[in-house]
Amino acid sequence: MANLLETVANDLINQIKQDSLVLPSLPEVCLRVRDVAEDIDATIPQLATLISQDTGLSARIIKVSNSSIMRTSSEVTDLTTAISRLGMNFTANLAMGLAMEQMFQATSDVVDKRMRKIWSQSTETASICHVLASHYTQLLPDQAMLAGLIHKIGALPVLAYAEDNRTLLNDGFMLDKLIEKLHPIIGGHIMKAWNFPAAIQKVPLQYLKFDRDVPAVDYVDIVTVAVLQGHANTDHPLAKLDYGQVTAFQRVGMSPEMDISEAVDLDSSEITGLFD
Repeated sequence: MANLLETVANDLINQIKQDSLVLPSLPEVCLRVRDVAEDIDATIPQLATLISQDTGLSARIIKVSNSSIMRTSSEVTDLTTAISRLGMNFTANLAMGLAMEQMFQATSDVVDKRMRKIWSQSTETASICHVLASHYTQLLPDQAMLAGLIHKIGALPVLAYAEDNRTLLNDGFMLDKLIEKLHPIIGGHIMKAWNFPAAIQKVPLQYLKFDRDVPAVDYVDIVTVAVLQGHANTDHPLAKLDYGQVTAFQRVGMSPEMDISEAVDLDSSEITGLFD
C-alpha cells in the first residue's frame, strides 16, 4: 500500500511540475462577479443584476444578510438591499465561495462522500475565520471567509484522479492519506492559476505549518486557528496537538485553551451559520 501511495503521489507531483495536472476552473459566475467587484466604477445594482441570474445564489446571499452574524433586526427580502447590507466586496467573496460548491460533485459514491465532507469542513472553517477576523484582527472578514473556503481546494484534483483509478476508490484509507499529503501543494497551484490575491494564495500551502514565523497576523494564521478550533474536542489527530506550540494563536491574539464560542461570547449558530 505504501508503494502504491508513493507511486500515485509521485505521478501527481510530476504532473504539477510539468504543468499537465488538470486543475479545476472557477465557475463562470465567479469570474464575472470578480470582474464587477474589481471595477471601481461598478455599482450595487450591477452586481445585483449579475447575481440575480442565479436564483439559488441570490436566495443564499439574502439568507446570509439576515443571519445572526450580521447583527441586524430588520429582515431583507431583496438582493439589492442584501448587497447594500453586506457590502460589494463581502458579497463578491461570498458569491464566489457559494458558487464553488458546485465544483464539489462527483460521479462515484466514494468520492462524493469525501467531497461533501471537505465542503462541510470548509464552510465551517470559513465561518470561524469570519468571526476570528472580525473580533481579533484588522484583517478583512470577507477575505478571511474566502481563505477558509479554499484551504483544502487542492483535494479536488486528487479526488478527480481517484475517480479514474479503481484501486484508490477501493481503498478509502489510502485515498485519505493521498489527500492529506498532496492537497497543500496542489492547492497552492490552484490559487495561483485562479489569480487569487497573494495573501490568499499561500493559505493552502502554509496553514498546516504550525511553527510559522511571520511578523504579523495574516490569513494563514486565521485559517490555522479556525481549522484547529473546528477539530477541538474530537478524535481527529489535529485535536491532539499541543496548541501552545502553534504560533498562529499568539499572532491572532487568542489563547490556545480558549474555545471560539466562549472567547467571543457567541452561540454556535452564529459561528457556523454563514453557509447553513
